[in-house]
Order: sequence, then structure tokens, then C-alpha cells
Amino acid sequence: MFTRIADNRENRSLSVKLRRKRFALFLSLISGLERPVHILDIGGTESFWRMMELDPSSQVIVTLLNLTESQVTLPNITSITGDARSLNMSERSFEVVFSNSVIEHLGAYNDQLRMASEVRRVGKRYFIQTPNRFFPLEPHFLFPFFQFLPIKIRVWLIQNFNLGWIRRTPDLPKAMAIVESIRLLDKNEFASLFPGAAIHEEKVLGLTKSFVAVGGWD
Repeated sequence: MFTRIADNRENRSLSVKLRRKRFALFLSLISGLERPVHILDIGGTESFWRMMELDPSSQVIVTLLNLTESQVTLPNITSITGDARSLNMSERSFEVVFSNSVIEHLGAYNDQLRMASEVRRVGKRYFIQTPNRFFPLEPHFLFPFFQFLPIKIRVWLIQNFNLGWIRRTPDLPKAMAIVESIRLLDKNEFASLFPGAAIHEEKVLGLTKSFVAVGGWD
């Protein structure tokens, strides 16, 4: 049940509905920018921009940055490789840096801080989303309050069960690496990574599911 709700490949899922609402906010922000608008999407995919119905004629040019290069077909999207913690790019080289649910995958606060610093260095503006640590349903393992369990129990669960998007991983070091690779942020921590940013809260049933840091817009 949880996977159907959280599946960002399914147009009718709650996850996609939230993304569309978030994207509408993003489009409203970039609507007043001079064209062409060059966007760096850290951890992005072409399928996301297709699902959000980006118009190829809109003069919005998207560069996807991931650890491995992906094939793209839309004329206004390109794919490059790189590390979000150390971008080989000049300062303010993009009008906007955009990212959905990536910064929590860096595992350690210092690495999250490095990514945030690079976002603010490379982008004139930014729009960065991350799940809320205190939302009851952990969004990767889709297990209620998984993030608050002792690490030994989390590792044991991964070793013995398929959880959310994560397949059962009996090997202890691999299971440990999976658990340690995700570090969810609360609002204060997230705000500390992006000083001066406006932090938008996305709500589900009155609870904050995720945050969006919006900075650089006057």
C-alpha cells in the first residue's frame, strides 16, 4: 500500500501530486526570469521533467547532474557526471540550482553541508527539497518511524525484509552501508544548511512531510 502512495512513477500517487504542487511553485518563481533560464538539477532525471510536462519550447534549459551519465532525448535537457559536494563549475554559473530528495542521501552532515555550500556557490538561486525527519513514515524504507529505531534494528530489518524501495540485503556490511547512507534532516538542520533561505513546509494530513529551501529570489 505504501509503495503505491509513494511511487513517483505513478501519475495518481500522492508523491506525484505533491511533486506537481511543488513544481507549480517552482514554475511561478522562474516565470519572471529572463530567458533562456539555465537550471542545474542535482540528482535529476529526464523522466521527472517529462512528468512535470516541461515545454521544450519554453527556453528552460536543464542540466542533469548525477554520479553516472544518463541518456536523454529532450532537446533542452543534457546529462553530465559530477559530485554534488564538489562541483567543477564556476560561481553563479546557473540561474537556478534545483534538487529533489538528494541531500539526505549524502549520509553525513558535513557532506550535506558541502553540497549546500556548492548549491549556493554555483546557483544565483536555488530550490532544494528534502523529506522531514519527523514525518512518521520514512520515505525510502516506507516503514513507520524507521529513522528513530536503533541502528542495529534498522540493519537487521534490511537484512531480513524488503522495505519500501530497498531490497533485502543479507550481507551485514552492505546493509549497514544502506542504513548509514540516508540521513534525514529536521527543519532547523535544513535551515542551517541554507542560511537566509525561506523554508516552505509541504503538508500531508496536517503533518509536515518535507521542506523546500528557496533562496536567491528577491
